Amino acid sequence: MSNTPTHTPYDGSATPFTIGLRQLDLATWLEVDRHYEAYLAQKHALVGRDRDAVFRAEPDTLAAQAEVFGLVRDHLIGGFPSIFPGTRQWEAALAALDRVGSEDHPPLLAASLLVQEDLVLMRRGADGWRLAAASLCFPSSWSLAEKFGRPLDEIHGPVPGFGAGSRPAELIARMFDNLRPDRPVERMNWSLQTDAELHKPMSSRQRDARAAARPVRFGETPADHAFIRVERQTLRKLPVSGDVLFTIRIFVDPMAVLARHPQRATLARSFATQLAAMEADQLDYKGLSADHDRLIDALEAMSRDGVHPFDP
Repeated sequence: MSNTPTHTPYDGSATPFTIGLRQLDLATWLEVDRHYEAYLAQKHALVGRDRDAVFRAEPDTLAAQAEVFGLVRDHLIGGFPSIFPGTRQWEAALAALDRVGSEDHPPLLAASLLVQEDLVLMRRGADGWRLAAASLCFPSSWSLAEKFGRPLDEIHGPVPGFGAGSRPAELIARMFDNLRPDRPVERMNWSLQTDAELHKPMSSRQRDARAAARPVRFGETPADHAFIRVERQTLRKLPVSGDVLFTIRIFVDPMAVLARHPQRATLARSFATQLAAMEADQLDYKGLSADHDRLIDALEAMSRDGVHPFDP
């Protein structure tokens, strides 16, 4: 967590439940911050505890995985000279390099253990683009076991308005088809959760139960107990394999940090507006039905007064 949010897509620059793509400057493809070692330590712990829960790959993806590893390695070396090489992070990276390609250290997993992002490899087949390999330690309420090998239509099935045959589903498939190696893209989205946990898997059965019961509550003072979860996603076509690499970087901050932001009133007002505009199925999907009104009230109070009513 940080004193101020790194990304604020709730400021109106992104709209929930839209595709919202923009061109990506490859110089900013991966992000490294002061939480680098903590993220990697948690990834290593998750892999050690149950690798199958966080890593899956089709056997014929090894060449594409190696392509990803090379891109990640080169970006770290070229993009972060103050960190790589010459620091203990880089020493850990070198140790990982020696094991890449071994049975217990496939290239995509090795690449993922060098960065804070999760890495997902999408491949074109007869049924469209499918999830062919992934190192996914920090899912936002979905399950790798359920999505592995599935086409995009099925992966996005639970998202309101994004199911098979929908206009967004058609646009996403077309975007994947037309993506070029020299024209990567990025998008942002956000959700709210009741703690600072990065690892948030959820099966479809758990999601259905949550939507039916609407139990998610943020305590007596929701803005004090809500955490903003931002996903920064990038997509780039791999020049050799033709697969698409989908990266997911998670940022989690307490909602209270908005009170210390120089544009806190504007951010809070926009955030409240986006929450108020969500339809019932969208609120259920994000687990916000129970405390929707109280979260809006707290944000609106912050936007009016310029202070967070529960700021410590």
